[in-house]
Amino acid sequence: MAKAYASIVLDAPVEAVWPIVRDFNGLPNWLSGITSSSIEGGRDADTVGCVRLIVLGDGRTCSERLVALDDSRYRVSYSFVKHLFPISDHRATIELIPVTSGERTFVQWSAAFEDLPGHEGETAPAMREHVFEAGLAALAAKVAGTTAPAGAKRWDGWRPAKVFCSSVINAPVPAVWDRVRDFIGMAAWHPGIRDMKMIGGVRSDKISGVRDFMFGEGRILERLTYLNDADHEFRYTIEDSPMPWINYHAAARFLPITASNTTCAIWTADWTATANDDVLLIPDIHTNVFQKAFDTLNERFFQG
Repeated sequence: MAKAYASIVLDAPVEAVWPIVRDFNGLPNWLSGITSSSIEGGRDADTVGCVRLIVLGDGRTCSERLVALDDSRYRVSYSFVKHLFPISDHRATIELIPVTSGERTFVQWSAAFEDLPGHEGETAPAMREHVFEAGLAALAAKVAGTTAPAGAKRWDGWRPAKVFCSSVINAPVPAVWDRVRDFIGMAAWHPGIRDMKMIGGVRSDKISGVRDFMFGEGRILERLTYLNDADHEFRYTIEDSPMPWINYHAAARFLPITASNTTCAIWTADWTATANDDVLLIPDIHTNVFQKAFDTLNERFFQG
């Protein structure tokens, strides 16, 4: 399976970018090299299953089918009906992720497909450079400095978690992951943590291992539930803490920003608590735990 991928951070909030990207018939408005687009059969452009016919500047044509559209996660997926490339079994996705440290948006554009015999390795570099990278650069220029439409609401559908925090780390993913995958390494990138250790002296990459540390005046125990070196993700749950919550689960993932060779870091958390407690807990975890940790990572290790 061949793959193509590109990503960028746009200087505009996701509420301003998504209406442009979700328009399956709107490519000529922002993607250079496309002369026109039309939806076959007169369907609406947000009807899953509709097919768009695209005419390029050199007169060539292709058609693509909308296979998924997600307003609550800002994702659109499509596949070729009529190909421009010597490939088969094509599926592409554009996904937008809000960057909460500033009014910006992380965009990743990816595709997976099979090369036809005799054309191995040809399509991925061309698709990445001439479609994805060029398209994202054009989209960045189009939306730069724009603001959210009046009345726009983030996370129109089911919320991803009570806390969603994302930030740009000024280093490539491998360098960031080398720093954050150590489950007892967070003491080096959050100033409020001290005396962090693994209970029983187990390795910090042992799934089910528990870290023990002090945060402020409280003692916290957290169990590692997931660690993925291939996709740069980890998850954990709180076993014990002085906070008024139960069933606390958190997850972090680190995605490449190919346009700048930096990292989009995303941290989410969910739990059960009373509405009165959440009024204080949600902003505290977002600002004083997750965002503080991301800021400290940049300040201490990735200044430039």
